[in-house]
Amino acid sequence: MSPIFKNDAYSTQPDTDKTQLFDEGMHPRAKLGFVLLATEQTIEENMFRLCPPGVGVHFTRAQNPDSITFESLTLQAGDLARAASTLLPDGSLDVICYACTSGSLVIGEERVFAELARGAPKAKATSLITGVIRALQALKVKRIAVATPYLDEINLREKVYLEQAGFDVCRIEGLNLEKDSDMIRVSADAIMRLAQSVDRPDAEAVFISCGALRSIDVVDTLERRLGKPVICSNQAMIWDMLRLAGIEDTIEGFGRLLKEC
Repeated sequence: MSPIFKNDAYSTQPDTDKTQLFDEGMHPRAKLGFVLLATEQTIEENMFRLCPPGVGVHFTRAQNPDSITFESLTLQAGDLARAASTLLPDGSLDVICYACTSGSLVIGEERVFAELARGAPKAKATSLITGVIRALQALKVKRIAVATPYLDEINLREKVYLEQAGFDVCRIEGLNLEKDSDMIRVSADAIMRLAQSVDRPDAEAVFISCGALRSIDVVDTLERRLGKPVICSNQAMIWDMLRLAGIEDTIEGFGRLLKEC
């Protein structure tokens, strides 16, 4: 049982002056929410690493098997609203993102936004593929080479989606992996080799697709080697969400997008 103190310094009277009781909390600048795949193992660490001081990151997960196919990603649309509703139900979330590149292009941005809005109606909705498109536009590039870990059925849809968004995909190549648990294990060296192999002299930028890949570890080095911008999924996602939240901080060491745009 707690001791009872008689000293006035330990008064039990409630503090009814709310101006003295509360401050702005841990994350006064912005609160960002992420709807992840149930199998995701990379994004949380990346977002904590990239997030500026005073910005909070909050995570939830939508159901999916350890299989990244057109069918499994299509089915995930039905769980996005439920997952979104579990993030800060007090309504203080500023931005919410469906944090899957392939899933957002398979489901489509409009459907993703609608489902996220059902679950978190007060937050600005975005998706990972939306962040990528906005990042490429900010860098003023049109002709791109794309590296992915995906199956060919996903690569084909990604090429079409990006071309419909106004880009010229001069090459897209994947590792033909199906399991998300394999994608998270692709080494930094392998990501480097893949990105260099898809690059073309006429490509204005290289895009490394997939939030599961540890691409932020190599993006700065790749830009120096290739002499052109390199966009990767998680870098583009945090950049997009910060800008939607009104956060204009620049971040060094993860490519020119976060440093210059």
